[in-house]
Amino acid sequence: MADAAATATVDEPGAALNLSPRRKAAIMAVALGPSLSAEVFKHLAQDEVDELVLEIAVLEQVTSEERQAVMEEFYETALAQDFIAQGGVGFAKDILERSVGSDKAIEIMGRLSTFIHVTPFEFLRRIDPVQVFNFLQHEHGQTIALVLAYLPADAAAHVMGMFPQDLQTEVAMRIAAMDRTAPEVLREVETVMERKLSNLINQDLEAAGGVKALVDIMNFSDRATERNVLEFLDEKDAELADEVRKLMFVFEDLLILDAKAIQQLLKEVDMKDIALALKGSNEDVKALIFANMSARAGAMLNEDMEFMGPVKRRSVEEAQGRIVAIVRRLEDSGKIQIARGTQGAEDELVT
Repeated sequence: MADAAATATVDEPGAALNLSPRRKAAIMAVALGPSLSAEVFKHLAQDEVDELVLEIAVLEQVTSEERQAVMEEFYETALAQDFIAQGGVGFAKDILERSVGSDKAIEIMGRLSTFIHVTPFEFLRRIDPVQVFNFLQHEHGQTIALVLAYLPADAAAHVMGMFPQDLQTEVAMRIAAMDRTAPEVLREVETVMERKLSNLINQDLEAAGGVKALVDIMNFSDRATERNVLEFLDEKDAELADEVRKLMFVFEDLLILDAKAIQQLLKEVDMKDIALALKGSNEDVKALIFANMSARAGAMLNEDMEFMGPVKRRSVEEAQGRIVAIVRRLEDSGKIQIARGTQGAEDELVT
């Protein structure tokens, strides 16, 4: 049974647009061949696979022109999406216009407009965090929170670290309390930033902020910012502070790692960083580290700590930050597991 749209001619450029999306997908799957198509199927939901398989089953003879039109459309769409990922819609349109001309660029972007998803303030990814800070430093705390909630967590942490401590804590509270933002508010803020910075991306209602967004930012922040925000949250909203701590990992949270995880960590870290980090840690953390080292390695570490004498707090925090980064990397790779929010098991883990 042929799709009604399949009767469209494909002799002229862009004729693949007259085919149904399902038929285009079927033609593309056949063109890719069974091996590559099987890999694509792994990324589809079962109902999508079922629909595509049925469409392939009823697919009648496909002309070389029809196949070529579908493949060209697929390539153009993938290329445009790649440009969008690099620098946003405005950037993609500009590059396409230079590459294929204005009319073709409009056609490609129009094709994407029905399903494209772009994060608000996407254009800021190509702007130095210092410039973002310079723009935001005189803005209202809620505006700062809104922008940081949409930035990548590492960039947001960089920007937040430039603000004074009192503003850091205010912004942290606003991000944690944020839920959904109306489209008109997003557009207004983006429009102002477009005039002063670069390409504007319009966007519909988006979820942003919340505790998870704050934790993502905190996980990339330096120790001073992290400590300042957590201490403030302890004073203002103890329950929120507990919720944030349950979702994030700080150096003192080594206590919730089991012996196997600690031993894996010790294989990855520089012993100089361990010695420096332990200079500013509590006795329980020190005991945990030494308990998972050989007697000889522990003696050498103890000597290193004594030999270095007094050290700057900033140096200690930087070393602790590097170790925490390794813990997070090991967790991301699946080499260790972190029982986040676990309480009451710390004595067992230390012994």
